[in-house]
Amino acid sequence: MRITDLPEIADRALSSEVKNRVAPNSSLGIELPSTSKLLVEGGDARIVLGSDGITNKYGCTPFPDAALLSFGSSTASVISAPAYAAANRLREKLVLASNSESAAQTYARELNRIRPELKTLCGVADMPCLDIVFAASGTDLHLIASQIAGGSDSLPTRVIMAGVEETGSCVPIALAGKHFSTRSALGQAVDEGAPIAGSNSIDISTVPIRYTDGRLRPIADIDADVESLVSEAIKMHQRILLILVDVSKTGMIAPSPACVTALHRRFPESIDVLVDACQFRIAPATLRAYLKQDFMVALTGSKFVTGPTFAGALFLPSAVAHRLRTQSLPQALSSYSARAEWPSDWHHADIFDNVANFGLLLRWEASLEELRAFRAVPEAAVCEFLEAFAHAINQYLQNSPFLEPLPVPQLDRHPLVKAETWDQYQTIFPFLLYHSAANSAKSPLNREQTQKIYRLLQADLGDGLRCQLGQPVACGTRNGIPVSALRICASARLVVEGCAQNGQNTATVIESALVALHKTVILVESDQFQK
Repeated sequence: MRITDLPEIADRALSSEVKNRVAPNSSLGIELPSTSKLLVEGGDARIVLGSDGITNKYGCTPFPDAALLSFGSSTASVISAPAYAAANRLREKLVLASNSESAAQTYARELNRIRPELKTLCGVADMPCLDIVFAASGTDLHLIASQIAGGSDSLPTRVIMAGVEETGSCVPIALAGKHFSTRSALGQAVDEGAPIAGSNSIDISTVPIRYTDGRLRPIADIDADVESLVSEAIKMHQRILLILVDVSKTGMIAPSPACVTALHRRFPESIDVLVDACQFRIAPATLRAYLKQDFMVALTGSKFVTGPTFAGALFLPSAVAHRLRTQSLPQALSSYSARAEWPSDWHHADIFDNVANFGLLLRWEASLEELRAFRAVPEAAVCEFLEAFAHAINQYLQNSPFLEPLPVPQLDRHPLVKAETWDQYQTIFPFLLYHSAANSAKSPLNREQTQKIYRLLQADLGDGLRCQLGQPVACGTRNGIPVSALRICASARLVVEGCAQNGQNTATVIESALVALHKTVILVESDQFQK
C-alpha cells in the first residue's frame, strides 16, 4: 500500500448516502470537502500540506498512518484511526444539518455542544461562569490574550514572558499584535510581520531560561528577572500580561507558579496572567488551581492529547470573563475569530463575522475522542506508565555515547498545586546528538545536521521503520557549535495504548520508543545526514 492511497482509503468510512449528498450539483446548502481535506483547512499557512500533498510542515498526514512510530507529541501527531472516525461522523452530521440550517448556525451549535464536554473532560465543569474561546492554534490564543489584556494607546500593554525560545515560534509576533503568517485562520491574505489594523499598543519583554551554552538558569534567577520587569512596568503605568509557561518545548515551567501568584496578588489591578499550557501536559487539579487564581489558561488538543494540528481553547475564569463581557473587543481579532468561537452571551463579540470554520470543529472533535480515552484510564495507571516510560528513556539516553539528555528540572507547581497528580512526571525528553563515541573527541551535531536527522527518521530507509520525534529546539552552543535538541515524548495516546489489557502493553510501547531512539543512533553513526 502506498501512502498516497491513504486519504482515499480513510474517506471510504463515509457512507455512500452521504457521499451522494455532497456530490456536485447537490441541492443541499453546503458541499463539504472530504474529512482529510477539512482537517487541513481553517488555519494559517502552517497547516497547509506541502508540495507532496501528503504532509504538513510538521510531517503529519491528515489521515491515519498506523505504521508511523509517533513520539513527537511536543510538536504534533498524526491523527489516529478512532479520532479520524470521530471526525468523519461529525462531518456526516454537518452535511445532514445543512438541510435545515446555515453553516454558521451549525458551527455555533456544535461548538456550544463541545464547550461543556471539554469542561467536563478537564474536570472544571462545576466552576461557575467559566468561559471558553476557541481558536485555530496556540499562536492565535496568544494573539487573543494580548489583545484583550486591557491595554490602550494611553495605557500600553507590557507582555512579560520567560523562555520565549521554548514556546511556539510565531508566538512573539502574535503577542506584539502582528500578523504571524501569510494568511489568517479565516483564510484572509495578510502581510506577515505587519501590525494588525486596530491592534493595541504592546511591548514585549522576555527573560531567558537558558545560558548561551544551553545550560538551565536557576529558577530563582528567572523569577528575579521577571519581578524586576514587572516592577519596571508598574512604575511606567503599563498594563501587564504575565505569561507562565507550563510546560515549555523541553518540558520546563517558567517562571515559577509561586512567583507569578505572588506578583498577581500584589498587583491584581495591573496584571493579567496567561498560563501557556498549550502542550496540555497538565492534570485537572492543576488546571483548576490556575483558574482559581483567576489565570487565563491556553490549551491545545494537538500536543499531549495527540489531536490533529491546530485546535486551541482559551479558558477564561469567572473574574476575567465577567470583565471582558462588558468591554469592547479589539477589531484586530476580526481576521482571526468567528462569532461562534466566543461565548454566545458576549454581545461585544458580534463584531466578528458569523462564519463557520469546520476544519477547526473537526480537529476539536478528533481531540475530544483522544481526551475521552485518556480520561478513562485510572490516574494510578497513568502514573505507573509514565514512571516506567521515563525510567526507560532516561536510562537509554544516559547510556548512549551518541546521545546526551538535556537536564529537565522537577516539575514543581507548589504551593499552588499540592495534589500528587500525573503531570508531575516528565513527559518530554530532550537530547543532543554527538558524532563520536570517544569522550576525548565528542563533537555535537550542529542544528542543520540535527534537522536532517529529524527528517530522515520519518523516512523508510530500507529498514521498514518510520519514526516521528519532536522537532529540534535550539539550545545554545556546545564547543562553539550551535546545537538543537530532539525530543522523544510520552502522550495521552501512548498512555492509553500502554495501559490497555491492565498495563500489559506498557512494555510494547516502551520498546517502540527505544526502537525510535536506536534508529536515531544508527543515523548519527552513518553518513546519511551529511549527504
